[in-house]
Amino acid sequence: MRYDIIIIGAGPGGYETAVAAARRGHKVLVFNGGALGGTCLNEGCIPTKCLCRDAQIVAEFKEADRFGIDDFTFSVDFHRIAARKNEVVGKLREGVAGLLKTAGVEVIDAMAFFKDSHTVIADGQEYSAENIIIATGSVSKSLPIPGNDLDCVMDSTAILNIDYIPESLTIIGGGVIGMEFASIFSNLGSKVTVIEFMKQILPPFDSDIAKRLKQALSKKGVEILTGAAAKSIEKTQEGIRVVYEAKGKEGEVLSSDLLMAVGRAPRVAELNLEAAGVDYSPKGIPVSDTMQTSVPHIYAIGDVNARMMLAHVASFQGIRALNTIEGKKDDIRFDLVPSAVFTLPECGMGGLTEEECKAKGIAVAIGKSFYRANGKALAMGEDEGLCKLIFSKDDHKLLGAHIMGADSALLAQQCVDFMTLGATAESISETIFGHPTLSEIILSAVHAVKF
Repeated sequence: MRYDIIIIGAGPGGYETAVAAARRGHKVLVFNGGALGGTCLNEGCIPTKCLCRDAQIVAEFKEADRFGIDDFTFSVDFHRIAARKNEVVGKLREGVAGLLKTAGVEVIDAMAFFKDSHTVIADGQEYSAENIIIATGSVSKSLPIPGNDLDCVMDSTAILNIDYIPESLTIIGGGVIGMEFASIFSNLGSKVTVIEFMKQILPPFDSDIAKRLKQALSKKGVEILTGAAAKSIEKTQEGIRVVYEAKGKEGEVLSSDLLMAVGRAPRVAELNLEAAGVDYSPKGIPVSDTMQTSVPHIYAIGDVNARMMLAHVASFQGIRALNTIEGKKDDIRFDLVPSAVFTLPECGMGGLTEEECKAKGIAVAIGKSFYRANGKALAMGEDEGLCKLIFSKDDHKLLGAHIMGADSALLAQQCVDFMTLGATAESISETIFGHPTLSEIILSAVHAVKF
């Protein structure tokens, strides 16, 4: 059978692009090599955010006396927490299926691989299209150290499916995935230790935010070892032992459970890309700014091209690919992407970091404000936080926003909106912000900048 567009993968990039293409009149076929919604919906963004919310509620309950609520007791039923998570995922998966059906997208529940540059094979059947979009996402990575293949070593998918709260948890990796699970299980009662190879946690984030988050989580009992390289894993009668090296000295951590959270790798192995003539490596499929691979009518979007492994980026890369197929131009700004880590407190960012500006030789002016000076934050009992805004000294345009504290993901989005519009410190300062709101933290940071 022949189609206008074949999409391999049904994560956010794949299914949203399929729906958009069908609505534009294309005959579309999607191969779903797993569960509809991909990693984000089933093994990543959504289930972890469910647990983040549960952890947040538990954390607030523990501090009920701060709000004048005395003699308050509660218990945590992790089986019900897991059931709620699964219910949310199930509802959203049904929603994705409904969207595809309503749009008239044909879906085949199988993984496809290339026969040639216009043809793929799934379950012994051949399917052809004028254009093919690869949206196969990514898989969890693991450190090549002794013991990394033991049954006791969980990845992010496995830990989302446990039915208990670990007594103690060692997390190898202090990136977004590692820090979210550290925050979740620490608040639920686990003794958590994080081993991070880099000098700071959250390597993509601005160093001021990463340092402040480390301090905040350490105060809550999370032990964070930075500049530490995990060397081996061993299962013993006492528990799981991780040996690490930091500053030339060896140390070890013993815990009941272990999470390996050292990032994700593009899912390319099953595609038989050689048959299609598509260039690739274990690091992903190289693409142009139009998402075209080395074969112009084959596109790669989302984690599989490894440009920026975020679900919302995959969705917009899909729109870019679709526009390219149709010969259309767009103004999507892939240099301005909001991102967040939903720890407690959460962090949000968009644009350039101070370190990136220095590397580019951009002279900057910085404005900072603190949650403790914001009326709404104090009323909420959320006085832990910082907003750091980076402006160009040359034209005063907002270049970056880095925030730690309540609702920082939303505040970062507001800042990305400003950046997309080319806002300056002056134009933001002349924008009316509602009072009392957390968004005034942004305005305060603007007022603090000096050029």
